[in-house]
Amino acid sequence: MPPDKPQWAELFREVVTSGACTGCAACVIACPYDVLGYDDSDGRYRPYHVLEDGGPDDCTHGQRGCTLCTRACPRFRDWEVEIDEHLFGRARAEEEVSGIARETVLLRATDPELLAAGQDGGAVSAMLVWALEHDVVDAALVSYLEGDGTSWKAIPGVARNRAEVLAAAGSRYTYSANTLAYAEALAGGAERLALVGMGCQSSAPGAMSARRAGKVARRFQLTIGLLCSKTFDDAIFPELFEQRCGLARPDIEKMNIKGVFQLWTRDGAYHEVPLSEARHWTREGCLQCPDFAAEHADVSAGGIGAFGDWTLAIVRSERGAKLVEEMVGSGALERRSVEDDPGVLPLLARLSRASRRRAPRAGGRGRIAVTAG
Repeated sequence: MPPDKPQWAELFREVVTSGACTGCAACVIACPYDVLGYDDSDGRYRPYHVLEDGGPDDCTHGQRGCTLCTRACPRFRDWEVEIDEHLFGRARAEEEVSGIARETVLLRATDPELLAAGQDGGAVSAMLVWALEHDVVDAALVSYLEGDGTSWKAIPGVARNRAEVLAAAGSRYTYSANTLAYAEALAGGAERLALVGMGCQSSAPGAMSARRAGKVARRFQLTIGLLCSKTFDDAIFPELFEQRCGLARPDIEKMNIKGVFQLWTRDGAYHEVPLSEARHWTREGCLQCPDFAAEHADVSAGGIGAFGDWTLAIVRSERGAKLVEEMVGSGALERRSVEDDPGVLPLLARLSRASRRRAPRAGGRGRIAVTAG
């Protein structure tokens, strides 16, 4: 294969097996030949190539010129500069450690039901409901909890209305490749999609668009990124919370991270688990991820700072700004100055800088291109 047309063989070597793969599954949904699958068993969270069509480390379609998997991957080669320049017209400056932004504000849903169901202000749930009800998108790719919710296994799914957004509300700290709900959304007739996901996933639409990865890129009309320093393997529930802490998975009602794992159980009790005890269950894909702040989303959101009932929102794109302005103007969102929480921007910078230090530096194929910060 000519060096200017890298395909699955290069993606497999430079990303999937190098430790740089975050498991976002963008390559899977971009593949037009359905020869890529996804393995989320036993902590792997990785794409794989079917053995019948080139073996695990090559692709017969790639040998004939298909490059869509590499074009979709947010961690393949010079991904960061490509996406920045495509989305924002310039590369991130070194001092913009948490990415390019138009404004950073505190937001809160005004709808009591969305505020109660959501995490840290309910702004993400409110944005999804607004986008669905105001003809911005037809469906949203989100995560749900498997079964009746007591398994705490996060799985990709589609939200098409308010009730389904409410069912998906709240945070999980194990991984769900929400992009994998793409096929389900299309099968249900959706053409315009919103994606909610951590930085690794929220960079996928930008990577696809910047690299002209076909119809998949054009269908994403709104990307909401979730601030994330790491996620954990599902084994954290039986091996840490249950065996070491005596907290059975079905008994856990809600969880959050505020310097520690915060766990609320169905009997009304509250428990804390030091994050240092959870380190062993960090997903491999998070160990080299440089993107705490979901830098390529239209709006990035998270629950850091002093106010537990407000969402820190980093408004990045023109369409993200338009959405927030319309929602604030209509009363669907309440806005508060970030200056009301003087510690939150330094905290955002510190967490973003810590993530950037984890990433391999630029300089070779398959190495993530990251400026110092």
